[in-house]
Amino acid sequence: MPASLSVPSSSSSSSSMLRDLPVLLVAVVWGSSFLAVQRVAEPGTVVAMLVLRFGLVLPLLGAVAWPALRRLTRAEWLGGVGLGLGLSGIFLLETYGAVQTSATNAGLIISLAMVLTPLGESALRRTPPPRAFLAAAGLAVLGVALLTGDGGLRPPTLGDLLILGAALVRSAYVLATARVRAVRATDTLAITWVQLATATSVFAVVALSAGPAPWTLARSYGPGQWAWLLHLSLFCTLFAFFVQTWAVRATSPSRVSLLLGTEPLWAAVFGITIAGNRMGPLALLGGALVLVATEWGRRTAPAPDRAPAPAAGAEPAPASVPA
Repeated sequence: MPASLSVPSSSSSSSSMLRDLPVLLVAVVWGSSFLAVQRVAEPGTVVAMLVLRFGLVLPLLGAVAWPALRRLTRAEWLGGVGLGLGLSGIFLLETYGAVQTSATNAGLIISLAMVLTPLGESALRRTPPPRAFLAAAGLAVLGVALLTGDGGLRPPTLGDLLILGAALVRSAYVLATARVRAVRATDTLAITWVQLATATSVFAVVALSAGPAPWTLARSYGPGQWAWLLHLSLFCTLFAFFVQTWAVRATSPSRVSLLLGTEPLWAAVFGITIAGNRMGPLALLGGALVLVATEWGRRTAPAPDRAPAPAAGAEPAPASVPA
């Protein structure tokens, strides 16, 4: 047997790492989002803040994506709108939950999406996930529990239940987007814009009867709050969703979700360095377990389905955009 067939290619390994790095960066910026949301929103202003957060990125992304948007077919528009409705549900649940529960519980509960997604993917394939992957996922959940709870959790509140709902919808969204045939050959920027525009429209309609008007909230913000809002808009929204749209095409929903499972670890890092939170011994152990389990699971995640090649001249399309 030729050596090239028996020895793993170093270039293939390097390519895999390069595909994973942007997703890991998304986990980092999302880890900062819990702190950012708490700085710019409270239960009565969640919807108005979401209108501002998404509305700020739409003109910028739309200007870049305009040529591709003009080429979208009716099926592609409908597919993007459908995904955008799911995206709006994730953000409403997650943001309302984040401002009504502790960062400890929010970080643990939302991380359950990393287990729910591969389990859902295996159910859709009707094949059991690798045992090694299940073990890695279990170890990651244990690590997140230690990291975010430092050994214990209080009884669930309304905020906890909202975050759990966001985790469920997030997992379903990842799997659904990976299987929406209408957008498989759609330009990444264009389909991202359609989804964000749809979500923003939902928030704008809800804002008519929920809390202050977005412009009223904007006038009340000081320089610090505007800085946090821009961070949420440019990094936690625009950068994150563009990377995920690309990443699930290049790898698999399970792999992406597992990397995003490090989000609570980065939330703890930002909490310590910016908010002045302290981590006990159990939390430090949990952080180490999350890192080990993520790398283990990344190597053992189920292989992605191979979709038929797009027609000649078509750009590869996104498969999924977990929020």
